[in-house]
Amino acid sequence: MKYPDNMMDVGMLKPDYMGFIFYKQSHRYFNGKIPDLPKQIKKIGVFVDAPFTDITKTAEKHGLHGIQLHGHESPVFCKAFSELNVRIIKVFNVDRDFDFSVIKAYEDVCDYFLFDTKGKLPGGNGYTFDWHILETYPSSKPYFLSGGIGLKDLEKLKAFLASKSAKFCHAIDVNSQFETKPGLKNLTDLEQFIHEL
Repeated sequence: MKYPDNMMDVGMLKPDYMGFIFYKQSHRYFNGKIPDLPKQIKKIGVFVDAPFTDITKTAEKHGLHGIQLHGHESPVFCKAFSELNVRIIKVFNVDRDFDFSVIKAYEDVCDYFLFDTKGKLPGGNGYTFDWHILETYPSSKPYFLSGGIGLKDLEKLKAFLASKSAKFCHAIDVNSQFETKPGLKNLTDLEQFIHEL
C-alpha cells in the first residue's frame, strides 16, 4: 500500500494484513504516514537487505506488527529480531527447481515463510509459480502464498486450498494483479476476490 486514502478504503474490507514497502528501488516505496487503520489489520513492513537498525527504527516509527524480509537475509540476521515484539516473515523466491532444504536453517528464527515467484525483481513480478511444488513442502511452518495472484486464479486457488499442499498455508498475499498503478489497489476487484474466495 502506498496511498493513505486507498489504505482506508482497503481497510474497510478488513484484510488480515496490509503491507508497506520500505525498499527505495520499488515503485511502491512508502515514505509517508500510515493512517489509523482498523485494529485487527496487522501492518507488515517489507524490506530487502536493509540494515538491522534501519528496520528496527522503521518498525518503531510505524508501529509495525511484522517484518517481511525479501532479500538475502541470513538466519542469524532473522534471529536478531527475537527481542522485538514483531512477527518475522522470511521470503523465498521459488521456481520448479527450488530446493526446500534451504528453509531448514530458518525454521526456528521466523514465524512464517512466504513463497513468491522467482523473477527479475525481488517481488512484484506479476505472475504465479507452479504451486504443485508445495506438495513436497517439508515443514509445518505456516506460510504465505504469493506471486501474481489475481481474479483469474480464483478457481485454481480454491482447488489448491482444498489440497494437502495447502495444509500449512496461512495467508494469500495479493498485490500487483489488483493495482491500477503501483501501490494503488482496485477496491472493486479486491472485494470480489475476497467475496468469491
